[in-house]
Amino acid sequence: MNKHIACACLLTLVSGAAAVDALAARDYISIVGSSTVYPFSTTVAEQFGKTTKFSTPKIESTGTGGGIKLFCAGVGPDTPDIVNASRAMKKTEYENCVKNGVNEIVEVKIGYDGIVLANAKNAERMSVSRKDIYLALAKDVPDPKNEGKTMANPYKTWKEVNPELPAQKIEVLGPPPTSGTRDAFVELVMEPGCEGFPWIKDLKKKDEKAFKGICFTVREDGAYVEAGENDNLIVQKLEVNKAAFGIFGFSFLDQNSDKVQGAMVEGKAPTFEAIAAGEYPVSRPLFFYVKKAHVGAIPGIQEFLAEYTSEKTWGEEGYLSDKGLIPMPEAERKGVAQAVKNLTPLSMK
Repeated sequence: MNKHIACACLLTLVSGAAAVDALAARDYISIVGSSTVYPFSTTVAEQFGKTTKFSTPKIESTGTGGGIKLFCAGVGPDTPDIVNASRAMKKTEYENCVKNGVNEIVEVKIGYDGIVLANAKNAERMSVSRKDIYLALAKDVPDPKNEGKTMANPYKTWKEVNPELPAQKIEVLGPPPTSGTRDAFVELVMEPGCEGFPWIKDLKKKDEKAFKGICFTVREDGAYVEAGENDNLIVQKLEVNKAAFGIFGFSFLDQNSDKVQGAMVEGKAPTFEAIAAGEYPVSRPLFFYVKKAHVGAIPGIQEFLAEYTSEKTWGEEGYLSDKGLIPMPEAERKGVAQAVKNLTPLSMK
């Protein structure tokens, strides 16, 4: 082997080992990521801090995309140990992790959540389809006068979208592009709503880029307002503005049911039971990801994982269900808990 290459390899190994050794300088678990998963992880962290000898983990709500970027920056005390995610990690994100030396990542699915379109409790409750929501929020929509053509979204009120809806200005507060909730909303609401037009559905096979341009792009004319990663702030704004709607996870609706209500989507209300049964159409799995290189170097990670994946935490009668987390079926919980115990790394080859 060329001696320069050998030196470079040795240097990489030494710097990687030094980064892991330096982790011992930090005595608390560092968690970043999803605003949707944040309340669940915070609840577990508080319980963990109270009932064990370890420090309470420190958690930042950065959004899923932003959190994964921080998580994948490398190994060492300046990088997070865990990232919360309201969608699965993308292959490109995984590859970025590996490129930066984060080679072994443990995926932990924690349960399910629904995405809601909510408004003030004392306002009129809406009943919409995903096609209605798509037409209200897409940047470009099908031109009803020209089959196969689109136009800049002209709709100002919900009634213009669907004559059965109220003549109320379209004003929706929702997550930014860095949010996993935004990604899930596009996948679970915008895309199926868009595919309600047969010619667009056909386009998906012929020209995926054009299809995504029509179906995934949210309007920028003020009808959709990016409200940041703070879902509590959206709830506060809905209380003040009864004409507005907000997009966030079911758990925030559940925790603020005295202030806001969820719209019916395709005839189904966003309830714990409807999401658990798979009847509410806008539901998704929630995750967090763990940097295996940090386990054993940062005190308490293994014990924190055991707390999170215990039946008293995420089970059907667990304390996270009181916070709005929809538990996985028992067999799935057991499978995930075993994989976490074994620290089985994620594979995306």
